[in-house]
Amino acid sequence: MLGPDFQLFSLDDIGYQSEIPENHKTLEDNATEKARCIYMKYKIDTFADDTGLEIGVLNGEPGVFSARYAGKEKNSNANMDKVLKKLHGVRNRNAQFRTVISLIYRGKEILFEGIVKGNILERKHGNSGFGYDPIFQ
Repeated sequence: MLGPDFQLFSLDDIGYQSEIPENHKTLEDNATEKARCIYMKYKIDTFADDTGLEIGVLNGEPGVFSARYAGKEKNSNANMDKVLKKLHGVRNRNAQFRTVISLIYRGKEILFEGIVKGNILERKHGNSGFGYDPIFQ
């Protein structure tokens, strides 16, 4: 798809073993920080992302804090339970998953955004997928 001039490498492929902190207040800043970290260390074109679940009636929560919404340990079930508790009895359950990709290509930084709109279910359905999938439709 990209042609012969492009090769994709994972962090494992390039020997990067550390975790890049996600301590910013926006998806854009987290994605940019991750891309810059790899670009500065390896001097290679890089892309990185950050994704969050944004619930309208909760003013965009959990948003950038989606992975740690219920605590530092990144527990998907606890995160979903917290969302369901906050939305108990709420009719407007509009939500969206938003992903921001930061691309550094030939030294130029470009941001891309993708959004999937949906609703938060009243209870968990199934256990496949990851993160908030069992409560998002």
